[in-house]
Amino acid sequence: MKSRVTNEVREHRLRAGLSQQELADAVGVSRQSINSIERGRYTPSLALALSFARLFGSPTDELFELEEEL
Repeated sequence: MKSRVTNEVREHRLRAGLSQQELADAVGVSRQSINSIERGRYTPSLALALSFARLFGSPTDELFELEEEL
């Protein structure tokens, strides 16, 4: 069975009133990386996922979910 990581980064970013660039600057990556993460084309490292959680004040399992594909 394969699995994939889905995320709620975009929703949290919008609730926080941040642009992709502002979020990128806050966590130390490029705006393009944020765009790729939000679109599900790139799964962030654990360190980056923890940075998002800290910044948004949310547990990582609120931001990311592991879905099993059949």
